[in-house]
Amino acid sequence: MFNISTFKPLALAALISVGLFAQSGAAKAAGTETLTVAGGCFWCVESDFESVRGVKEAVSGFAGGKTANPTYKQVTKGGTGHYEAVQIRFDPAVVSRETLLNMFFRSIDPTDAGGQFCDRGESYRSAIFAANNTQKAAAQKAKSEAQTALGQKVVTPVLGASTFYPADDYHQDYYKSSDRLAVTSVGLGVKKSVAYKRYRKGCGRDARVKQLWGADAPFVN
Repeated sequence: MFNISTFKPLALAALISVGLFAQSGAAKAAGTETLTVAGGCFWCVESDFESVRGVKEAVSGFAGGKTANPTYKQVTKGGTGHYEAVQIRFDPAVVSRETLLNMFFRSIDPTDAGGQFCDRGESYRSAIFAANNTQKAAAQKAKSEAQTALGQKVVTPVLGASTFYPADDYHQDYYKSSDRLAVTSVGLGVKKSVAYKRYRKGCGRDARVKQLWGADAPFVN
């Protein structure tokens, strides 16, 4: 005979179990971390890291300076102290911060203190902006390992947390945009994605990274 007094506690326990499982899944899905790095042209850094499994998004912007809400023109002109930077939002259950930091060093020229590749000046310097002591320790370890691997001095600094200012929409996802440019040094009326590829090749980014890192370069074919 069916006993409802026994069924109620069992049903309640099952519901609680389902609820806890759902909460756990939601918490895991929501678990993200953010790394802020500067590696020269932010279009290139964004393009590289959005290709990594576990990275949810990479946003181009500015960090490290004293000017609030800077424009691209202000930063590239100089005087703001800002770097072109990228915020990488990722799922640490899929890709670790250590992996991303190691990939970052191997996607730039960390021996160059004056900029990156053809882009010179303060806004194109490389850096890591550590959000907390855990990120700082991981970044310093990755820097030390990169220096040992290269056998050269790595000058990319590990800096403290900095306010990040996203660049305007024109610069986001530039590398894959189908929007056309009116006038550009790399072509008239070409898509941003095409102009980006021409710029990247012309700037010598991949050639220099391959020269430095060889088969360890994660984003060079």
